[in-house]
Amino acid sequence: MAVQAGPPEGRYGRPRRPLPRWARWSLPVVGVLVGGVVAWVGYRNLGTAPVEAKQTAFQVLDDSSVAVTFEVFRQTPDRPVVCIVRARADDGDEAGRREVLVPAGAETVRPKTVVRTSKRPTTGEVFGCSYQVPPYLSTR
Repeated sequence: MAVQAGPPEGRYGRPRRPLPRWARWSLPVVGVLVGGVVAWVGYRNLGTAPVEAKQTAFQVLDDSSVAVTFEVFRQTPDRPVVCIVRARADDGDEAGRREVLVPAGAETVRPKTVVRTSKRPTTGEVFGCSYQVPPYLSTR
């Protein structure tokens, strides 16, 4: 009875050659560089926003309007900001929406606006803010 030292010849394909020495060092370096680029892109897109807003108060005025007071924090106070403020109805639907221009000025401001609605509002909130002010809101 003959005992073979390895697998039968031709059964599992050709044996693989080990990677060259330069490839064993360069592949981890490339992996770290790619990981760094992915982390940087993620930070730029998902990191702290240059402008943030939060609703501080709202008051339902009547069946078709709500007053919303909100606070805007911006990293570049010398640039104007546009904020979208919306009202929601009891069923959760958006009942009204308004774009509010926050002119250049202080780093933190507290604007107040009235949002007209298509049905009775239950709440008012800030949807978001951006430095990309549309031309029809621009003061220039």
